[in-house]
Amino acid sequence: MSQEEARAWHSRAVNQVAAELATQVENGLPEETALARLKEHGPNELQEPPRPTYLKRILDQLNSFVVIILIVASLVSAALGDWVEAAAIMAIVVLNAVLGVVQEGRAEEALAALKKMAAPDAHVVRGGHRLSVPARELVPGDIVLLEAGNFVPADVRLAESINLKVEEAALTGESVPVQKFADHTLDSEAALGDRSNSAYMGTMVTYGRGRGIVIATGMRTQIGLIAEMLQSFADEKTPLQKKLDDLGRTLGIASLAICGLVFAVGVGRYLMNPAPGSTLVEAITELFIIAVSLAIAAVPEGLAAIVTICLALGMSEMVRHHALIRKLPAVETLGSATAICSDKTGTLTQNEMMAVQLCADGQMVGISGHGYNVQGNFTLDGQNIIAAQRPVVNSLLWGGALCNDANLEVTGEQDLQPTYRMVGDPTEGALVVAAAKAGLWRRQMEKSYPRVSEVPFDSDRKRMATIHELRNVTDDDPSPFRSKDQGQFYVAIVKGAPDLTLALCTHQLRRKGIAPLTEAERAAILKANSAMARDALRVLAVAYRTLDSVPAEPTAQEIEQELVFVGLVGMIDPARPEVKPAIEKARRAGIRTAMVTGDYADTARAIANQIGLLRPGGQVLTGAEIQDLSDQALAERVEHTDVFARVSPEHKVRIVEAFKAAGHIVAMTGDGVNDAHALKRANIGVAMGITGTDVSKQTADMVLTDDNYVSIVSAVEQGRIIYSNIRKFVYFLISCNLAEIAIIFIATLLGWPTPLTAIQLLWLNLLSDGGPALALGMEKGDPDIMERPPRPPTEPVINRDMLSGFITQTVAITTAVLLAYWAGMQYFSSLAHADKVHTAETMAFATLVLSELFRAYTSRSERFPLFKLGVFTNKWMQYAVGFSATLLFIVIYVPFLQPIFDTVPLTLAEWAAIVPLMLIPSIAAEAQKFIGRRMDTRKQTA
Repeated sequence: MSQEEARAWHSRAVNQVAAELATQVENGLPEETALARLKEHGPNELQEPPRPTYLKRILDQLNSFVVIILIVASLVSAALGDWVEAAAIMAIVVLNAVLGVVQEGRAEEALAALKKMAAPDAHVVRGGHRLSVPARELVPGDIVLLEAGNFVPADVRLAESINLKVEEAALTGESVPVQKFADHTLDSEAALGDRSNSAYMGTMVTYGRGRGIVIATGMRTQIGLIAEMLQSFADEKTPLQKKLDDLGRTLGIASLAICGLVFAVGVGRYLMNPAPGSTLVEAITELFIIAVSLAIAAVPEGLAAIVTICLALGMSEMVRHHALIRKLPAVETLGSATAICSDKTGTLTQNEMMAVQLCADGQMVGISGHGYNVQGNFTLDGQNIIAAQRPVVNSLLWGGALCNDANLEVTGEQDLQPTYRMVGDPTEGALVVAAAKAGLWRRQMEKSYPRVSEVPFDSDRKRMATIHELRNVTDDDPSPFRSKDQGQFYVAIVKGAPDLTLALCTHQLRRKGIAPLTEAERAAILKANSAMARDALRVLAVAYRTLDSVPAEPTAQEIEQELVFVGLVGMIDPARPEVKPAIEKARRAGIRTAMVTGDYADTARAIANQIGLLRPGGQVLTGAEIQDLSDQALAERVEHTDVFARVSPEHKVRIVEAFKAAGHIVAMTGDGVNDAHALKRANIGVAMGITGTDVSKQTADMVLTDDNYVSIVSAVEQGRIIYSNIRKFVYFLISCNLAEIAIIFIATLLGWPTPLTAIQLLWLNLLSDGGPALALGMEKGDPDIMERPPRPPTEPVINRDMLSGFITQTVAITTAVLLAYWAGMQYFSSLAHADKVHTAETMAFATLVLSELFRAYTSRSERFPLFKLGVFTNKWMQYAVGFSATLLFIVIYVPFLQPIFDTVPLTLAEWAAIVPLMLIPSIAAEAQKFIGRRMDTRKQTA
């Protein structure tokens, strides 16, 4: 039993728990205390199994089909007495294994860093300030704020609970959410599932809100004690990686078949015409070495490692552009996206709401100011007014500020004026700021009107209600809700969507008091609401009713009835200036953008027009209209609909399904608990990193760290670049390998000695080709990457164009290398046989290496010529080519390496003979691009 269990925190009162942990429920721990405890207790995270040792990881690298072939070849060479070649092959195998471990380690580190970034944050109170900190930094004694949609980040003893319900199925198996009560004190032997005053790490808040004292973190939590691991990343291969694995297996099988054929042809030729001075065993051994060379040539050994590194680097680049990829398959899917369904507030707009207009007592009152600055004026008919002298305006400000969970905090001072930051929902923040402009500060108001209960906001009701006790209220109090007698009473304030809130009202607050709400007045209020919405304002209604008592567990049905309507508040959230060009960029890339919002149709239409989202003839579809459409009819309507307004989370799911039914690959944004289903159903679920709940973040494939639509478009662009780069180095590596197969195969059929030795091919594939291939994976993308239509998701990596490139390059490289080998054999016919063969082999080896290095430059784009890209625009290519070329000259000109690699130093005359041959593959590649562009132009013209 843990120390935390022995203490039985659930059996103690809140003040006892706070005292023992030396914390304060209202103000939390001082920052320095929290830092000290973090050092003492360690991070709040579950320990992961230790990573495999370097030795085991090296052995894993050696456990592959190709490597086993190489080891067998090395053993055969050793058995035949060729110890130099055997040692060289083994040295390169080990070097490749070490490089593989290093590359794998770097990829794991990049993914681990991304995993830490994807870990949920926790809302805490420290030093009297509400902060958002990584959940791993929580310590015992921290005060944690819990809200619907959040995972409980540590084990806590609840200090406050307002209609709080927690889903504990992951821990206790309880199938329904459990009601929590902070004021309960339980028996010390209470079972885990019966601890109604505590919440535990990994469970989820489904309703209400609360505040808790952290009692255990990390492995000392309940979930830590039973060793349950909550995983935010799955160890999975992407569809692309699986396709490339299948390709590797196919190449391996094909290489075995070709090896068998070459071996059989060679043995048959020897039996029919034995070479003088050579035994059958020696011939079979030589043929076996040739077969091994073919196997080496067939399989691109570095492909898997480069794909993993490219994905990891690409994901890191996306993080730099504020998009955190949680699931690797999303990287590939992004490149195929054809539709983005985006929230409006905070994603297309700035998420810095400001109240600019009030409708109270039939009058429209303007509010000036900027953002969260509390300096501003109230105007009526162009004249400044004092809000406190307008009873209904004053009541509207009071109600909006009290029925509110946002806080305005002082952050400093500028020009002798305090500066503020908003903690909480921006819409609620706008109401708090509007009240502060009238001198009504929420914290002071709550002293006279403390909140005693509430009915939290619900996306279906589209409103919230708070219940306040009128305490120490006198006739001099500016509150509109003061009692006319000395008895105690309560006021329930309701804030929400105007149409739904107004439907619950029977009376209206006027200057002369409360009056029945007539149908004409109701119609006038709805008309004012529509007028404000047409001006792109988000409108909320405020209403109230008085209560004699507070129900033990208040529900919306009993509180939200017979309300007194107070007024409307119109707020604006300005569109992000960078969104309009981003929408146009997505449109040019063949990607549709649709707005999906809970706002009114008029408001949504106005913003959509501002940002250029609404196309000519584009439609606006409301949630009520969606409700009346069949799935098939909705799928037909989405093609012509740019704005979905007044939608609920359930509608979002239908919208996603409709887009998919219409043939789209759709990215859907969301931030709430109820958005999780839509995020899961979308091809790419996108959660909001700032305003999103933990549930939405854990469900999503991608998290926007800045909640900005532009980041989605940037992520799509980066997804296209990553996929394009993977295609580039797959094309580069496999075309090289196919050419190597053709070189060995054709030379064998012609009866020539093998132009390239096994160790030369091994050196080439594992060291010379790897650097340029990795550099191709770091290309910035073609200039027109966002001018092309989305890639069909069913399109194979190796499509018709790439197959054509394979054929062209195989012919070009094979021709160049065989011509170099033939020139070497013919030019040095007067030399001794061994010298002639080694010279020809060296010329063939140098031609192959350098032709592939030159061709790496042309592989940087499948469409654009090298002179348009610029030879030196990818600095990594310069490093890679320089490194590989240096390796070539080392094995040719360093004397003690020459017998190992069967090379001889080439003369200037020999270089002059092979330099033109080296350029053949690059010229062929550029010519093929030119022909392809001409054909594309003709198709477009036709």
